[in-house]
Amino acid sequence: MNLTLKVWRQSGPNAKGKIETYDAKGIPLEASFLEMLDIVNDRLILAGVEPIHFEHDCREGICGSCSLTINGVPHSKERATATCQVHMRKFKEDDTIWIEPFRANAFPLIRDLIVDRSAFDRIIAAGGYIDIRTGSAVEANTIPISKVDADSAFDAAACIGCGACVAACKNASAMLFVAAKVSHLGHLPQGQPERQKRVLAMVKQMDSEGFGSCTNQYECEAACPKEISVEHIARMNRDYSKAVLVEQFS
Repeated sequence: MNLTLKVWRQSGPNAKGKIETYDAKGIPLEASFLEMLDIVNDRLILAGVEPIHFEHDCREGICGSCSLTINGVPHSKERATATCQVHMRKFKEDDTIWIEPFRANAFPLIRDLIVDRSAFDRIIAAGGYIDIRTGSAVEANTIPISKVDADSAFDAAACIGCGACVAACKNASAMLFVAAKVSHLGHLPQGQPERQKRVLAMVKQMDSEGFGSCTNQYECEAACPKEISVEHIARMNRDYSKAVLVEQFS
């Protein structure tokens, strides 16, 4: 398979970036998208050209590191698929593919296709944990949790923090990510003691990081490789409203 790549190149955060064109010839149909970039980079290195910098780790759709846009869509147009799970058989001979980094003020660009998503880490550090002492771990089946709550908590916990929701949103909102982290613990008995404290702290940190507001257009759910439901946003908004009222009148 022969392709043309239009890739965003930028040597550093303060450098001027631009789209550069590369030929990707003889790409195997069974190659993944990242393997295709590896092949192109091997050829660039042999030619004495700086390779394309991109982020990756597990290459199994688990870690969320492979965050870039393919033809303007975070992770590509394939539903429930991370970039590393996209295969070249999804493209056609002589296709032109545009490859760019996630665009958001809260995700400053580091180099080429790599952005700094440490804002997500700071949001989690603000409250996405349980620090109430509960003793040693108990058998999970001894804690009664309804099937509905268990399923919803599992859905939220599937979030890999890739940032596709932010990149897809016209406002660069992080509401789906934050809602998933809040909702995951909010559905479980262990998460109840800090439920109000958690949502207040995480929303405050989200706002301080410079993410935009949610306008309920649901691009985030459509772009999410784990198909996290926007229902978690509604749940977080309810929790946040209650927590604000309790804080004001306590």
